[in-house]
Amino acid sequence: MSKALVLAAGVGSRIRAVAGDLPKPLIPFGGRPILAHNLRWLAASGVTEVWMNLHFQADLIREAIGDGSAFGLKVNYIYEPELLGTAGALANIAPEVISGMLVVYGDSVTRFDLKGLRARHAKAGAELTMALFDQDRHHHTGIAGGRVVVDETGAVTGFTEGASGGSSLVNAGVYVLEPSVLDLIPRAGLVDFGKDVFPAMLAQNRPLMAHVIEPTGFCLGLDTPESFAAGERLLAETKVRLA
Repeated sequence: MSKALVLAAGVGSRIRAVAGDLPKPLIPFGGRPILAHNLRWLAASGVTEVWMNLHFQADLIREAIGDGSAFGLKVNYIYEPELLGTAGALANIAPEVISGMLVVYGDSVTRFDLKGLRARHAKAGAELTMALFDQDRHHHTGIAGGRVVVDETGAVTGFTEGASGGSSLVNAGVYVLEPSVLDLIPRAGLVDFGKDVFPAMLAQNRPLMAHVIEPTGFCLGLDTPESFAAGERLLAETKVRLA
């Protein structure tokens, strides 16, 4: 069995002008809700079971996705009365976390070879491997993600959340990880991978690896009206394709 955590709890206040009353993962993009694109991608890549954290407009997501059978998946939901953050959501399902589990941000549209990411992770013996795109080579929508410095072995040696400049390598918001990462995530309050977990891994010299996606891959952050419009332009110009 292959599992993934899909993060779908965000309020999406920056894109409310586009989303209206919809939660951000349900905004239509390229003919389908953003979340549907992610679930189809995961299923096509061999994932069989998904855990999804919910908060804002949780019932709308449950109604739209159901039990996941329409996507060839088993989807489990966990409601967060208060947001726990990207890493806190993982700790909240700690008993379900298995070796090689994926974490995917459910409000972006990303495409690359997930099997390649997993192979990289397994070969490196990493605790966590993050997918990266190169803002100079891959199609993207200009959203500032964590900037990543990588050495010649592929190990992450530096990470700055939300920075601009410096490294052209950017966190694509897709990770494969081991249960041991849970040791770094307190079971209280809001905990974020970029702000908390990655800096802690670097400080403790724990094996944090990078996987730069293949040249045909892309990462479309859809967090603002401007980035959403940029994504729609890339689709209209057929620079990216959603199978």
